Amino acid sequence: MTLKTPLFTLGPATLVTAAFIGPGTVISASLAGANYGYALLWALLFSIFATLVLQEMAARLGIVTGQGLGENLRLMFNRTWLKYPMILLILAAVVIGNSAYQGGNISGASMGADALWQHSWLISTLRERGLANPWALLIGAIAIAVLWQRNYLLIERCLISLVLLMSLAFLATLLLSKPDVPALLRGLFVPTLPAGAVLSVIALVGTTVVPYSLFLHAAASARKWQGSSLDTKQQLALSNADIRTAIPLGGLISIAILSTAAAAFFGRSHQINNAVDLAQSLEPLAGNAAVWLMAGGLLAAGISSAITAPLAAAYALNGLIPLSKSQFRACWLLIVLIGVGLSSMAVKPLAIIWFAQVANGILLPLISLALLLAVNSPIMGQYKNTLKQNTIAVLVCLLTLLLSGRSLYLAIVV
Repeated sequence: MTLKTPLFTLGPATLVTAAFIGPGTVISASLAGANYGYALLWALLFSIFATLVLQEMAARLGIVTGQGLGENLRLMFNRTWLKYPMILLILAAVVIGNSAYQGGNISGASMGADALWQHSWLISTLRERGLANPWALLIGAIAIAVLWQRNYLLIERCLISLVLLMSLAFLATLLLSKPDVPALLRGLFVPTLPAGAVLSVIALVGTTVVPYSLFLHAAASARKWQGSSLDTKQQLALSNADIRTAIPLGGLISIAILSTAAAAFFGRSHQINNAVDLAQSLEPLAGNAAVWLMAGGLLAAGISSAITAPLAAAYALNGLIPLSKSQFRACWLLIVLIGVGLSSMAVKPLAIIWFAQVANGILLPLISLALLLAVNSPIMGQYKNTLKQNTIAVLVCLLTLLLSGRSLYLAIVV
């Protein structure tokens, strides 16, 4: 019996969308739109294309081998001198880096919650008693409650709900802001680089194409269809339908955020420091509804990333150094608690985030190349990359290398 594959569906790729549409993306896209209008939308379009290429390879590797990217890398480099440098780099960028980013995820969600319920008596009382960010405890508790269940289907459904909520919130906000459609289309399809925009381009790409999403997607895909009665070809067909649904949906959210900021701020004297500023600035244009939608979207983005970042780090570590169930739980729990601590005390872990960004800048092209080697290895059998897939993947890897090199230069030299 032949399974009829849907054209679009939502599954493990939703974790990737939930991971990259976090507060970092909201802030980067908002600032890019405010400072450069619609001119940098092409960078988001490239980011989504690169993400589609890399995540498809990661998902295919997970489904065909039944293992995550970390396990496959460990097997590939087990007998070479690269084994320990690779492990240390992944630990630095994914595990330590995600601990720092978790503070930003929870802080971003807290900003959205504050904009929605800023006059809450309980929150005001807790702040008067010295707790800088009471929302951090609640958001951390939500992340722990979801992850503690160890129920992949529950996690997937929670994240699908959050992604759909973000989509509705940010797309509705875009419509209310009345964007310049011709300028929006030019920004998407006619690449330009305004003076001083290099850092913004790197930020837009860097918050979308991230190494830890490759670990997360490969492991989630392997787990999703483990023991499935479907054959590999059918599993890959469903995975591809999932990828072409979830990743472009995430891209649409990013485009909506940047375009909203362009409509509200570009060419005006207003200053924007964060997404809450953007939400409040929309009130004269679109009324209270825009403020609520933007703040709700930011809250959903922060919670979704607060769930996926610790899970991705645990998957990556488990692939490199096999963990027991209790050790796996301890890994993601520690990252959530570090994030709650940083956010609760209003600590700005800039040095740690800088270090993580440098490590990610080194790691992304290396992991992309290792992934490319893995999907061309004999273990993939008939599901190895075709010549067309390899050509596109090599171009994406070269572009990630170029962007990572520029990012490292700016982080270290400038």
